[in-house]
Amino acid sequence: MKKFTITTILIAATAMPAMSQQEVLKLQAEARVDYQREYIDGDAIHENSGFKGKYLNIIASGNISDKFSYAYRQRLNKAHEEQSFFDATDWVYLTYQADDHWSLSAGKQVVGIGGYEYERAPIDIYVCSEYWHNIPCYQVGVSATYSLGNDKIMAQYCQSPFRKNSHGDMYAYNLMWMGKHGCMSTLWSANMLEYLPGKFISYLALGQRFDVGKMALELDIMNRASEHQTYFLRDCSVMAELSYHPTSQLNVFGKVSYDVNHTDNAADLCIMPGTELTSVGAGVEFYPMKNSRNVRLHAFYSQSFGKNGNANGTLQDKRTMVDVGLKWKVDLLSLGINKK
Repeated sequence: MKKFTITTILIAATAMPAMSQQEVLKLQAEARVDYQREYIDGDAIHENSGFKGKYLNIIASGNISDKFSYAYRQRLNKAHEEQSFFDATDWVYLTYQADDHWSLSAGKQVVGIGGYEYERAPIDIYVCSEYWHNIPCYQVGVSATYSLGNDKIMAQYCQSPFRKNSHGDMYAYNLMWMGKHGCMSTLWSANMLEYLPGKFISYLALGQRFDVGKMALELDIMNRASEHQTYFLRDCSVMAELSYHPTSQLNVFGKVSYDVNHTDNAADLCIMPGTELTSVGAGVEFYPMKNSRNVRLHAFYSQSFGKNGNANGTLQDKRTMVDVGLKWKVDLLSLGINKK
C-alpha cells in the first residue's frame, strides 16, 4: 500500500503542469567614479580635473502580467531642470506585448536614433564625439515595434530633443531597424526632429557592428540635413571603435570620431556651423571578478583637434583627457511569482 501511494504521488507530480517564475521586480544600483585630468594645449583645466562622481543610477524592471512589463532608470546625480525630478529620469515606460511580433510602449524612452555610440549607456562610454555630448536622448513618447526573427522595426513619436520651455510643443518622428545577421548587427534610423516649431532637421543614421572572433568593430555614419536642402557629408558625424577582448575579463579598444558642419544653416543644434573636429582615443577595461561584470576598472586617453563652431562645446582644439575609474553594479532586490 505504501509503495502504491508513493508511486501514485510521483506520477501525479510528473503530470502537473510545469511551474515557472515570472520576475515582477528586479532592482539594481550602479555607480561610476573617475579621476581625470583635462588639458587644452597643455594647460590644465582645473575645474574639470580631479575626482569626479560620474554616474549614480537606480534601475528597476519587471513584469506586471504576461502582457505588460515596465522599465525605469533614475540618474540620482543628474541636475534637475525646472525643479522637476522627472528631468533626471532617463526612462520610465510601460510595454504591452500584443503577440509574438507586435509590442507597444509608452512613457519616457530613448529617442530612436541609430548608431552604437548613441545606443551605449552613458556609464559605459569613454571617448565620445561632439554630437554625443550635445544630443538630449531621453524624451516622452510612444512607440510600436514589430519583431520577426533577428530583425526589429520600431516606429516612434515623441517630444523633440530640442524642445525648450518657450517651444515645448515640438516633436520627433523616428523609424529604426535593429537587426543581426551573421557577424553583422545594425542600428539604422531615419529621423525627422523639430528644432523650431514647424521646422525640421532630418537624420540618416547608419550604425553597424561586426563581431569576428575576439574582435568587434562598431562603425556609425550619420548625415544631417534641414528642410528643402540636401547636404550629403557636409553636416555629418562618423564614429568608429575597434575593440579586442583576449579574455572574458579584459577589453582594449581604440576609437576615432569626426564631426563636421560645413553648412551656413543653424538647424543643427548639436554640431554648429563652422565645426570640423576629430577625436582619437584608446583605453582598457578590466573585470576582476570571473564570470561577472558587476565590477569594472577602466582607463583611457583621448585627444581632439580641429575647430568647434560652438565656443562652449565639450571637444576643443588640442584638448587632452586622461582618465582612470571604477564602476560597480549591485543587485538590490529580485522578486518573482510562480505561474503555470
